[in-house]
Amino acid sequence: MAGRRTDLLQGTLDLLILKALALEDMHGMGISRRIAQVTNGTFEVKAGSLFPALHRMEQAGWLSSFWGEADTNRHAKFYRLTKLGRRRLETEREQWERISLAIASALRAT
Repeated sequence: MAGRRTDLLQGTLDLLILKALALEDMHGMGISRRIAQVTNGTFEVKAGSLFPALHRMEQAGWLSSFWGEADTNRHAKFYRLTKLGRRRLETEREQWERISLAIASALRAT
């Protein structure tokens, strides 16, 4: 159903965060807004899910962070992909494509 919010499948949050950061550095709420934008509002990532994921991904070495000024002139923590994070994005993207093709195939089966 178009416009209906959906819970994220396990593992997709990392992929969406990595993809959001692939083009530019962003602060947490910017990442959340970008995910909502690119999914046409289907996925709205709340702070309670987003910030633990960002912390975990930073600990894994996929992201680095720095403090800067947000559009609203407030101090915010910004995130950027590391080289390891770019490699992880490619791995996650390939896995997602394999999974989605397999599910589509299963749904077409008679």
